[in-house]
Amino acid sequence: MSILSLEIAKYLMRIAEQKAKELGINESIAIVDEGGNLLAFQRMDDTKLGSISIAQDKAWTALAMRVPTANLAKAALPNAESYGINTTNHGRIVVLGGGIPIEWNGKFIGGIGVSGSTSANDVIVANAAIQAFEDLPHARIGSYPYA
Repeated sequence: MSILSLEIAKYLMRIAEQKAKELGINESIAIVDEGGNLLAFQRMDDTKLGSISIAQDKAWTALAMRVPTANLAKAALPNAESYGINTTNHGRIVVLGGGIPIEWNGKFIGGIGVSGSTSANDVIVANAAIQAFEDLPHARIGSYPYA
């Protein structure tokens, strides 16, 4: 059983959607498990179609690189230490803000990716879900009814 359950992912999706609604924006929201596999996804009404794969790749990138995707932006600029990183992994690495790894007890157990607005808004929405995850009673992860 994955530490990051579907029930928890659904809960985090609701938190992210609620934050997007508060901001008056539409987002695609993706959550991947510790293996980088898509666990949950939703696209709010009228969200750009291009945001679907971007959100999923942001979630995957955050997990795979173990950093928020916004942290990769400066390092990926020409003449920077990681220039061209976005062309690796079959182009799946995303250097736009909105992807954040999900950690529990010092272990990377998944990632969330949000796309559809500005990178700044995408980060705010993703951070709302991460904060909600951090506020969960972790002793009950895997059995707590969040959905």
